[in-house]
Amino acid sequence: MKSSTETSPASPAEPSIGAGSQTLMRGLDVIEAIAQQPLALGDLAERLDLTKSTTHRLASALVDRGFLAFTPRAGYRLGPKLLELGFLAQAQADLIQVARPHLEALAGTTEDTVHFGILDGDRALYLDKMPGRRRINISSRVGDRQPLTSTGLGKALMLDHPASYWAERLAADSADGGHPVDAALWTERMKAYVIAGRAFDLEENEDQIRCVAAPIRDARGGIVAAISVSSAAQYMSDERMDALSTEVGDTARAISHDLGWVPKT
Repeated sequence: MKSSTETSPASPAEPSIGAGSQTLMRGLDVIEAIAQQPLALGDLAERLDLTKSTTHRLASALVDRGFLAFTPRAGYRLGPKLLELGFLAQAQADLIQVARPHLEALAGTTEDTVHFGILDGDRALYLDKMPGRRRINISSRVGDRQPLTSTGLGKALMLDHPASYWAERLAADSADGGHPVDAALWTERMKAYVIAGRAFDLEENEDQIRCVAAPIRDARGGIVAAISVSSAAQYMSDERMDALSTEVGDTARAISHDLGWVPKT
């Protein structure tokens, strides 16, 4: 049966959805329908109230991307990409559950904003944020994807990466309108951060905001996340940032320990 959305214009009382958004929503409808049970093309089209040609086009695109799989007799079923995303979603949820008590404690003792994030492609993805007690507006939000080279969190996530990767990201972030920085000075600071086991943001990502960040490791020893404490520059003198380095580092190590990390002796 042909859907009324395919033949009728949008109602004047409702905002019109762009073609791209409509296709996306229909694709999600396909996935949700298949999540209930494998379906043949005809059954899927009937379930969604779409034509077979439209349904075949949507399902084929999802098969190409791995979100669905197809077998001639069984029809469409969920694909390997969804298994991968499900695993990653579970891993992120577990990370937050393990880290949350430590983040709350750190925000309480420092009275400053605490961030928690992971490497997402070539960006730092903020998964959690604990506001501090000070009346300071820090623009970050959970779900933000921030540059690696200008944020303390991003730098901490890169501490195990080679210098060639640092240079690549710095060039890319600079070309994308990032904070202007002397590449040689930035690289020397990164080398010092590696030795110290923590990283700073010296008002590079947001004016008058400084932060101290440290990496979190899992049982294999690899960096899987990072935390940071951020505050207004007036509360973040060089001396306080040095002092915070110990507290932030201790918290990162405590979370790492809960994830199974054992430091090398």
